[in-house]
Amino acid sequence: MLVDTHVHLNNEQLYEELENVLTRAREKGVERFLVVGFDALTNTRAIEIAKEYPFIRATAGLHPGVAPEVTEADFAALEETLSHPEIRAVGECGLDYYRGKEHKKQQLEVFERQILFAKKKDLPLVIHMRDAAGDTYRLLERHAPIKGVMHCYSGSREMMERFLSLGLHISLGGPVTFKNAKTPKEVAQSVPLDKLLVETDAPFLAPHPHRGKRNEPSLLPLIAKAIAEIKGMEYEEIAHTTTMNANDLFRFGE
Repeated sequence: MLVDTHVHLNNEQLYEELENVLTRAREKGVERFLVVGFDALTNTRAIEIAKEYPFIRATAGLHPGVAPEVTEADFAALEETLSHPEIRAVGECGLDYYRGKEHKKQQLEVFERQILFAKKKDLPLVIHMRDAAGDTYRLLERHAPIKGVMHCYSGSREMMERFLSLGLHISLGGPVTFKNAKTPKEVAQSVPLDKLLVETDAPFLAPHPHRGKRNEPSLLPLIAKAIAEIKGMEYEEIAHTTTMNANDLFRFGE
């Protein structure tokens, strides 16, 4: 069994054929899913999906891409949403300097507010980080220890060690399967098993040999198999360990 710990079933590309997407995934051994919200609409839809399926749980957050538009009313709505029983994490939230570096101040403020929500509600964080490793680490360190995951981790092995020291998990997705992806493979080789998670980030970042096409959770075994090969382990051990890690962090059994 596998758990897709970061999937956007609330995205129109997957939502419009949700039953078929889930059927294909479960036929491939992907049995549980964490549907990730990143704004008011996707947060609401994530909860609706989780209420409908007992093997799905949800997150709610404010993505750095929406940070410039976030209001106090949005924070109040998010805090209320985080009390819903289907919610298992705060996020997707974080920092993205690849897009929106001109809104750095707003991104930092919106991210920190969500860190505080997570601490207050004892929920893990689902952290988006792109071209912002230093600021992401410094802000999280200020509130350490931190419970959560560096989603689709794209940083260096050295920075990974620093995020692990804060208490975080590392999640790997499609890029670990790309032929010339040296850094993700170094991270996969080094990440401790008890801190490893797997994800698709579908419909984005499809693994090899589907790169450039629409991603979906049925492709998660390709990611787990690539990690197993890099680590010199059996696929079944990666599947079992990452499932246990996901169950513990996101309380799927509750």
